[in-house]
Amino acid sequence: MMKPFMPQLVYFEPKALDYPLGKMLKEKFEKENIEIRLTTSHNQVRDLPGDNHFQKYRVAKSTLVVGVRKTLKFDTSKPSAEYAIPFATGCMGHCHYCYLQTTMGSKPYIRTYVNTDEIFEAAQNYMDERAPEITRFEASCTSDIVGIDHITHTLKKAIEYFGDSKYGNLRFVTKFHHIDHLLDAKHNGRTRFRFSMNADYVIKNFEPGTSPFAKRIEAAGKVAGAGYPLGFIIAPIYLHEGWQEGYKDLFERLEGELSSEAKKDLTFELIQHRFTKPAKRVIEKNYPMTKLELDEEKRRYKWGRYGIGKYIYPKDEEKEMKDVLGGYIEKYFPKAKLEYFT
Repeated sequence: MMKPFMPQLVYFEPKALDYPLGKMLKEKFEKENIEIRLTTSHNQVRDLPGDNHFQKYRVAKSTLVVGVRKTLKFDTSKPSAEYAIPFATGCMGHCHYCYLQTTMGSKPYIRTYVNTDEIFEAAQNYMDERAPEITRFEASCTSDIVGIDHITHTLKKAIEYFGDSKYGNLRFVTKFHHIDHLLDAKHNGRTRFRFSMNADYVIKNFEPGTSPFAKRIEAAGKVAGAGYPLGFIIAPIYLHEGWQEGYKDLFERLEGELSSEAKKDLTFELIQHRFTKPAKRVIEKNYPMTKLELDEEKRRYKWGRYGIGKYIYPKDEEKEMKDVLGGYIEKYFPKAKLEYFT
């Protein structure tokens, strides 16, 4: 049974202690006898323990930095929402393929931000600008926020904030099953709670440090029972030996485990595996024994924003992937909405 995350080392920005959440977290970690250090900035944690990169990386993944989010300009977030809302950065999971490894580079530690009211205020400004259109906020662009929310309850606060809003919706995705504290949140149907799912092969080989498939499905059932709109992200879709059967098994198990109530308003998002040259270097450094296939010769190159292109599957494989998984969705979840395939 996978225990909820608890950091082994915590850093505080001094300013974070001016906020109620900062004070509460410091008391909590003191009670747990967790080592606490101070840092000038959540972007500048320099003295992580460890003799080499491998050790430091693993220590960073179990380190929490409590800070104040200064940049309150939200990134635009396509295709799942209009904006990314920044409550946390980083993740305690060890998914080999994760794009956060390159975006976070030398800062793989987990950060949580205590100035939640300021973040909500910024969100309100974005909603006001677009009203009366609905503005969707994605809370998991740079983190798996559910993984730390049993400690901070920031996400719970956000769910209730958007539950009360007129023109805002919240979305996030998780690979963790520690969701019981979110079941009684007053969400008013304005938060879509999504789980990241995959074929067994992918979870077993490339997603250490996350909840197992069965636990994620069980949590999804609870979430639907609490009246949340539910969604699944199948990502990354990864071609491995027997992948058609592997993904078929995923949809069969989902179909079998979910109640009819959970299937009412269901969304799917499909994202094929991709990597960049910088990501490949980082992955091979952080997970030298990985079985992840990162052969540029077997992929096609797609130009990306900001000049960094990515390697995705060739057109024929991409089409087969889309047809096969799209077919499973139609067969097992005929009422569900496929939001996009990318």
